[in-house]
Amino acid sequence: MKVLMKPIEMIAWFTKDGIPSPIKYKLSTEDETNIIIKIDRIITKTEEQLAGNRMFIFRCQSIIDGIEKIYEIKYEINTCKWFLYKM
Repeated sequence: MKVLMKPIEMIAWFTKDGIPSPIKYKLSTEDETNIIIKIDRIITKTEEQLAGNRMFIFRCQSIIDGIEKIYEIKYEINTCKWFLYKM
């Protein structure tokens, strides 16, 4: 998997404890077009602390352009930002 760390727009739902669960996201490509990707399955969810920043890391699976792909997205808790981390 290649590390991208691209910011994305996410639709997610949160538990009462504030734990997110991603549903789908919008990804901007190099030619200024937007792709909406539905998350078919969350394989794993882990938490890490990088330089004092808590983050949730989700390993997900989706069908993108007719191909089943596995990738990772990160949710930065302090800033409430989502990133496409690895693809």
